[in-house]
Amino acid sequence: MVVRTPRIIFIVLNNNYNNNKKTLQIVDGPELWSENTDQSSTLVIAEANPQHTGRYTVVVKDRKSSAQHTFALSVIEPPQPPASCPVISLVSPSSLVLSWSGPCYDGGSAILGYVVEVKNQGRVDPGDWAELTAQCKSTSYKVCSGLLPQQEYCFRVRAYNAVGVSEPGPVSPVVRMEQNDKPQEEETPQAFFCVTVDSSHKVTDHYSLQEKLGMGKFGLVFKLTHKETGRVCAGKFYKGRRAKEREAARKEIELMNFLHHPQLVQCLAAYDHKPEMVMVMEFIAGGELFERIVDDSFVHTELASVRYMQQILEGIAFMHQQNIVHLDMKPENIVCVDTTGTSVKIIDFGLACKIEGDTPLKVMHGTPEFVAPEVINYEPVCLFTDMWSIGVICYIL
Repeated sequence: MVVRTPRIIFIVLNNNYNNNKKTLQIVDGPELWSENTDQSSTLVIAEANPQHTGRYTVVVKDRKSSAQHTFALSVIEPPQPPASCPVISLVSPSSLVLSWSGPCYDGGSAILGYVVEVKNQGRVDPGDWAELTAQCKSTSYKVCSGLLPQQEYCFRVRAYNAVGVSEPGPVSPVVRMEQNDKPQEEETPQAFFCVTVDSSHKVTDHYSLQEKLGMGKFGLVFKLTHKETGRVCAGKFYKGRRAKEREAARKEIELMNFLHHPQLVQCLAAYDHKPEMVMVMEFIAGGELFERIVDDSFVHTELASVRYMQQILEGIAFMHQQNIVHLDMKPENIVCVDTTGTSVKIIDFGLACKIEGDTPLKVMHGTPEFVAPEVINYEPVCLFTDMWSIGVICYIL
C-alpha cells in the first residue's frame, strides 16, 4: 500500500505585497518559502515587514479531497514622521503654541503620542536638540517653560506607537521670542466704575466723532476719541426718538453697571440729550472672534479654542452670579482684545435681562442658529438658556 503525501500550498491575498489584490499562490523565493516534512509544513518569511501584512491561506490537497485554513498576519513598525513641520503661533516672551499634522502612516498601530523637541538657534554655537515633552497626546502643544525672551528657537516632532518612535519630522522655521518689556502693564488691574447718564451734555462735548464702526437694529456705532485724554472708545448711538427705545437703552446701561468683569465690555459714559442717546464703551481693536477663526492666514488650534471658551465661561458665570442672562450669545458678540493674542470680551447686552425671583421671563428674540429651544417655544427662560448658545459656539470653535 502506497501512502501519497498530500500537496500543501500557501495562498496570499495582501493589499501591499500583492498590488493587484488577487489571490496568488506563494512560490518559493528569497523572501518567502515553505519548508515541508512528513509531519508539518511551515511558511517562512525571511524578514517580516508591513508589506507582508495580509490574509494567508494554507491548502492541503490530495486526489479526493482538500482542506484549508485562513489566518491573518499583521506586521507593525514604528510610524512615519509627522507629515508637516510644526506651525508656530501665539508667541510671547516665554511661551508659544505648536501645531502639526500627524504621520501619513501609523505603522499599523495606533499613534500613542508625540515627542516635541527644541533647539536653541540663537547662540554662536547652537545647542543640541532637547526634549520638551514625550507625553503630548494631540497634534498641538503649548510650550510654557524653557524658552527665554529674544532667543531664537526651532522645533521638530516625532510620533510614537506601541512599537517605537519615528524619525523626526520636518524642522520648523526659526522663531524669535518676543521681548519681555511689559511686566507692569500686565499686572495692572482694570478699574471699574458705575456710570450715571449725563443729561446736561452731548457726547460731542467730551468726545470727537470718528468713523462708523458698525450698525444694528438699535442704531449705529462710531469710533470716538476723548478730547482731553485722547483715549479711543466706541460710541453706541441709539435710536432714541420713541420712549420705548430710550427705555431699552437705559435698561442696557443700568445692567452694565452690574457687569464689572475683565471678560465683559465696559460702559465708560452715557449721554441722554434728546433725541440722541449714546453709550460710550471700551474700544475693542481685535475684531470679531468668528472673523479670526475663518481667516486663512490665522492658525487656529485646539489650545486657542480652550482659552477662548475659558474666558467666555468666566464672563457668563459672572453675569449669572448677578442673575443676569445674556440671551444673545453668538460668535459676533465675542470680540478679540487685539489682533495677535487670545484675550476676548463679550459684548452687546441689548437683549440681556435680570431674572427676578420666581417671576417667569419669556422672550421672543435672538439669533435662530444659537437660540435655545425654550426661546423658540416661548417658554420661561433661565440662566441655563445661555448655556445652549455657548454649546453651539464651542461646537463651531
